[in-house]
Amino acid sequence: MKIIITGSLGNVAKPLAQQLIKEGHKITVVSSNDSKRNEIENLGAKPAIGSITDLDFLIKTFEGADAAFLMTPPNMGGINIVENTINAGKNYAEAIKQSGVKKVVMLSSIGVESPIENGPIKSLHFIEKFYNELENKSVTFLRAGYFYLNFLNDIPLIKNAGIIGANFPETAIIPLVHPTEIAKAAAKELVKNSEGKNVEYIVSDIRPASDFAKVFGNAIGKPELPWVEFKDEDSLNGMLQAGLPQDMAELYTEMGLGIRKGVVQKDFIEHGSVVNGKVKLEDFAKEFASKFNS
Repeated sequence: MKIIITGSLGNVAKPLAQQLIKEGHKITVVSSNDSKRNEIENLGAKPAIGSITDLDFLIKTFEGADAAFLMTPPNMGGINIVENTINAGKNYAEAIKQSGVKKVVMLSSIGVESPIENGPIKSLHFIEKFYNELENKSVTFLRAGYFYLNFLNDIPLIKNAGIIGANFPETAIIPLVHPTEIAKAAAKELVKNSEGKNVEYIVSDIRPASDFAKVFGNAIGKPELPWVEFKDEDSLNGMLQAGLPQDMAELYTEMGLGIRKGVVQKDFIEHGSVVNGKVKLEDFAKEFASKFNS
């Protein structure tokens, strides 16, 4: 099969490309970064270098492909992030329509059924609608849990303040996922014969926030590491001081609020809370400790 992978060589796209190439498929990797060209070619894939905001580029790239893995970057330009992300999704949908691609796998998220109180996830709410409106296309929405890799952003806080936390309590239950498991699920869906619009949740583990402090603390030799619930304002200011753009910091603060209220977890719970991944929190803690100590 000829398959298009968006997301450059990120944490999901790279292992996805590697697996599909190993299986013998012809892979094109879309990247906005020309410096990735050689690395993409070294994987055995064809690079398509251009912006996902350029509809003509997308149509040309998707032409003749059997399937496409579509994901939007988590930070589209630093300002007006939700609007920019929605527009990128609209471009994808139009390019799929005009290029004749019949099979789409979209990286979505838990919490996507809500248009409010879920931070950057709200953009995916609208993008799913665009794809649902595509006629005669098979679309699978991979609704992923909270990325384990996000916890790597907490390393400076642990080192500088001796705490880990967010603007939700230690009792909050969070569905988690490792990007490699998203890649495996996407690879399976891209080559599967399917019709219509389908939803699949990709979750490796589901744990209370208190376990994050306990498990990571034990892994880095700090067994007394506490989970601290921040006020929304303190959470926002902390991210701003860490260098996040205002728009992104506000969206992540809102996502924490959504976790606190249960908005982000709601649709996953209502769909049965199925945990289908193998990478548990304790497994990722080894990766976390390696980064912490490096």
